[in-house]
Amino acid sequence: MNKFEQLGLKESLQRAIIDLGFENPTEVQEKAIPMLLEQDTDLVALAQTGTGKTAAFGFPLIQKIDADNRNTQALILSPTRELCLQITNEIKLYSKYEKGIHVVAIYGGASITEQAREIKRGAQIIVATPGRMQDMINRGLVNIKNIDYCVLDEADEMLNMGFYEDIVSILSDTPEEKSTWLFSATMPQEVARIAKKFMENPQEITVGAKNSGSATVSHEFYLVNARDRYEALKRLADANPDIFSVVFCRTKRDTQQVAEKLIEDGYNAAALHGDLSQAQRDSVMKSFRGRQIQMLVATDVAARGIDVDNVTHVVNYQLPDEIETYNHRSGRTGRAGKLGTSIVIVTKSEIRKISAIERIIKQKFEEKTIPSGIEICEIQLLHLANKIKDTEVDHEIDNYLPAINNVLEGLSKEELIKKMVSVEFNRFINYYKKTRDLSAQSSGNDRRERDDREPREFNSGGAVRYFVNIGSRDNFDWMTLKDFLKETLDLGRDDVYKVDVKEGFSFFNTDPEHTDKVMEILNNITLEGRRINVEISKNDGGGRRDHNGRSSGGGRSFGGERSFGGERRSSGGGGFRSERSSGPRSGGFGPRKDSGFGGRSSSAPKREGGFSSDRAPRRSDAPRSEGFSDRPARRSQESSESPRARRPRKS
Repeated sequence: MNKFEQLGLKESLQRAIIDLGFENPTEVQEKAIPMLLEQDTDLVALAQTGTGKTAAFGFPLIQKIDADNRNTQALILSPTRELCLQITNEIKLYSKYEKGIHVVAIYGGASITEQAREIKRGAQIIVATPGRMQDMINRGLVNIKNIDYCVLDEADEMLNMGFYEDIVSILSDTPEEKSTWLFSATMPQEVARIAKKFMENPQEITVGAKNSGSATVSHEFYLVNARDRYEALKRLADANPDIFSVVFCRTKRDTQQVAEKLIEDGYNAAALHGDLSQAQRDSVMKSFRGRQIQMLVATDVAARGIDVDNVTHVVNYQLPDEIETYNHRSGRTGRAGKLGTSIVIVTKSEIRKISAIERIIKQKFEEKTIPSGIEICEIQLLHLANKIKDTEVDHEIDNYLPAINNVLEGLSKEELIKKMVSVEFNRFINYYKKTRDLSAQSSGNDRRERDDREPREFNSGGAVRYFVNIGSRDNFDWMTLKDFLKETLDLGRDDVYKVDVKEGFSFFNTDPEHTDKVMEILNNITLEGRRINVEISKNDGGGRRDHNGRSSGGGRSFGGERSFGGERRSSGGGGFRSERSSGPRSGGFGPRKDSGFGGRSSSAPKREGGFSSDRAPRRSDAPRSEGFSDRPARRSQESSESPRARRPRKS
């Protein structure tokens, strides 16, 4: 017996549930569906991403809609285009046996005229992003003054994205007597404020502890030096041959650069961020759902619409600026009761954030070390052996067996196995036996000790102070210079501190471990043809600063509106160019030439995701974002010799 039958859903919805293969309701569905069917009530439901919230509000909503009335009766607000489309598609699947129910998605990046036309034809349920919904209300293209139900899905994320004013304005345009259902993973103050302002005595449902993480997700962190972050990512991918993951970066630029480097190094990767067109985003997500992409590098905003089954790992390449966002990231894996792993790659300066996340998710992290080259080789060798064992034989090769047997005549079973494996494995082990240990050295108590220390900006012991010949006349203030430095040097948010900007020069601090990187990179950058010069300063940085690095003693100079190009410089430091480029990047997602166990002239070993011969090739039509090619990725020696790199591709 299907347990959904006990929730009070009508027969046509139960048929749809059977078609979808749902058998047992999740906890949030079991609690919410009967309550929403039996009562006209406001509801606040706190549940992690991936716990089935769409069905929890979708089925009751469909059952309560009057299909004979073509006026808009329900509005569902969601934070992103992807999630908006996902909810729309799911509601359509749930209502497949309901005659006359029409669902319309409203989101940016598509024709507003066509969306208005769809609504005019009659849409009982509208699923919308806040920005586009507000735009349509302002233009008089939609009427929600008489709706009966309003659903706020992923409410905390909508507010994190700055939609508070839009949501307040939209809800103010709806009737007071409607039912409001608010679904959220966490309950920050702004969400509570929305609930208090627009809801009356709401029922409350909490799945798990409030704001806690999912019990199906395990959490690990790996402590590395900042310069080794990308190499650590590659090793973790190689140590998990069947990885199917979302890799999170903080900025669009970092997202694009990490994806491009992974592609260059032979991984099935792609970027997902706000600078992609809707068509590009759709193409990337189609490839990801089809597992043609196995490492999807994404920003937090773009990833809000990702609802893909069987994601094995979430990788926090960089921790989010808002610690609470970690919960949303980890919710991409461990869905529908399956197990998943959330990995954090962290530097010493960020280690204290792990404890802060533990307090929020109410779960402990396991500290692990980056696998050594020999460990990865062992994992990959066993993976290859299992792949060979599990490969189904295509009997079309039978006609060629006599000739093959003649070639291999005289070889024993052991010799044949060794030679066959070595064809694929020799270059791989030759690469990894030369690599170094990436795990940063720690006392084991660094995380706990740092929690009790004062902020980094007040603790300059052992720091290195630098002089750099750019300042406010180059249109930098302390904030934009700090942003530029951490992006250019690929350092964490807290790795650059005590930034003082003068008119023609500036000072900043890093920990000693970053000195070589700072000197090498910054001394090979030019601004409008003028070479940047950085030196180690004898100035200790004096003066007390606030938590953001601002001096309390004055002397900080702002650049006003001056710049070399007539425009105010952004924090990205446009106008700088690296003279350390490793050459042109990989041209998009061209398919790789897959010639079995040989036939490659590359000196680097070919890797198909842990020697898996059945992994899909990269798509030649997968999108590549424009606007990032002016800053080639800096590549370490280890990166440029990747075991997956320099393989021939099909034209």
